[in-house]
Amino acid sequence: MLSIDLKRFVGARGALVLFATILASSVASAQQTPAPAKPAPKAAAAKPAPVPAAPKAEARPATGEVQPTLIAQYGDWGAYYAAPGGKKICFAIAKPKSAQTNPAGRKRDPVWLFVSDRPAENVHNEVSVIIGYPFKASTDATAEIGSTKFAMYTLNDGAWIKNVAEEARMVEAMRKGSDLTIKGMSGHGTESTDQYALKGLSQAMDRADQECK
Repeated sequence: MLSIDLKRFVGARGALVLFATILASSVASAQQTPAPAKPAPKAAAAKPAPVPAAPKAEARPATGEVQPTLIAQYGDWGAYYAAPGGKKICFAIAKPKSAQTNPAGRKRDPVWLFVSDRPAENVHNEVSVIIGYPFKASTDATAEIGSTKFAMYTLNDGAWIKNVAEEARMVEAMRKGSDLTIKGMSGHGTESTDQYALKGLSQAMDRADQECK
C-alpha cells in the first residue's frame, strides 16, 4: 500500500516554492562561468559601474527576507541552507541538464530538483521537484534512475516520491547513478522529460547534511 503524507507534502511545497523563486537567479549565477570582460574605453573609465537591475516583483515572494546561502558547489549541484522563521533548512539542488516538452517548445517556469533536510520537522533527504508548470490533476510523475522507476505524487507544480517508504532506496540509487530522468504531464496535456546529471550530488548532500546536523 502506498504511503502518502499529504500534510508533509503541502508543508514541503511551501518551502520549495519559496526557495525556487528566490534561487531562480542566484543558483543560475553560481553555476555559470562569467565571460571575460572586455576592456572599457578610456572615456568610460571614470564612470561608475552600472547597478544590476532589480529582480521582477513576481520572482520574489512577499516574505523576501529569506535568502538561501550557497555553502558549496559540486558540478551541477549546489549545497544551500536557509532559516525561514528561524527554522534551519538545508538542501542540495540542481537544474536539469536537458529539459524537453512534447509538443516541443512549450514555455515553463524554472525547473529544480531538491534533496532537503528540515530538522525541525524530522525530515531528512526528502527528494522533490518543482516542474515549472501545474501537473495534470490526479496524475503521477515518474523518476527513472537506470532501469529503476519511482512513482511521484504531484500537487500543483511540485512532486514527491509517492511511497515514502521507498525514499531511502531512491536516494541510494541517486547516489550510485549517473543520471535521473523526471517525466510528467501538465494540465494542458504537455509531456515533459527532464534529465539531471547526478555527478556531485553525493558531495552536495553530504555537505548539506553536515550543515543541518
